[in-house]
Amino acid sequence: MPAAVPNARLVVATGLVGLFALSLCIGVDDMSLDRIGTNAGALQLLLVSRLPRTVAVVLTGAGLAIAGLVLQILVRNRFVEPITTGTGQSAALGVLAVTLLFPTASIGAKTLAASATALAGTSIFLAIAHKLPPTQPFLIPLFGLVYGGVIGAAVTFIAWQTDLLQYVDVWTNGEFSGVLRGRYELLWILAAMVALAWWVADRLTIASMGREVSVGLGLDYQRIVQLGLVMVAVISSLAVVVVGMIPFVGLVVPNLVSRLMGDNLKSALPWVAVTGATLLLACDIIGRVIRYPYEIPVGTVLGVVGSGLFLWILFGRTQRA
Repeated sequence: MPAAVPNARLVVATGLVGLFALSLCIGVDDMSLDRIGTNAGALQLLLVSRLPRTVAVVLTGAGLAIAGLVLQILVRNRFVEPITTGTGQSAALGVLAVTLLFPTASIGAKTLAASATALAGTSIFLAIAHKLPPTQPFLIPLFGLVYGGVIGAAVTFIAWQTDLLQYVDVWTNGEFSGVLRGRYELLWILAAMVALAWWVADRLTIASMGREVSVGLGLDYQRIVQLGLVMVAVISSLAVVVVGMIPFVGLVVPNLVSRLMGDNLKSALPWVAVTGATLLLACDIIGRVIRYPYEIPVGTVLGVVGSGLFLWILFGRTQRA
């Protein structure tokens, strides 16, 4: 296993670079180097559409993977992620509320509202999850699915009553076709959240041992939990506001990386971000080429790829046991 880790790192890093370059070339218009150098329109298309989209995919994939990892640490359960704990649905509820009350609100205002509702929704989930019996680990993800489903149903009902179902559909089906320069820059906050998670990685590792052990080791457990909740809420709300809800990245990527690199959070965390970006970029490319020149939303592609990876993780865990 140790010998496989450097090889896996090389494959992931090389794959991310290669997929990044490939993503810039995929589209109806020709984006060859010769044409970019001689055609001002091609260069403009690259800078306004192709490059922002690719950067947005990388930032979103890295951020969602880190959000899933932090949430799994806070809940102390490997089978949760923001979409299956009501965080994404709570963020959508916040966006819907702002849209109804302040139709002309900016993306920044929608993000703030989505972050507040995502934080509240995740806090409620975490409070209830800690009361569930730790000997039944599958109760937490099952409760999360029900909890998120209830919030999602409320969002759908309100949208149906206010004739905003098509608007809500944009948030529930993650896709990057509408990402352009000027509409994705808020996603750079995700990079700051990734850096923050790496900075507090040691404290998150201690927090994963539980409240009693954390307090005994001198950690302010409540504060680190609050910081983790803020990171998860901000990442999830930004993703929902800009590109919509994207499943499975925060669920499968931390589990895949932990299989190869163990639970040393400080060293594994950057590779969780890189692997999340690589997985999302690969699925985005698949969605763009499988029905070219039309697109399949990346959330749909990840629903297939992610479920397959998750089943592989479950069966692999069972076989080792």
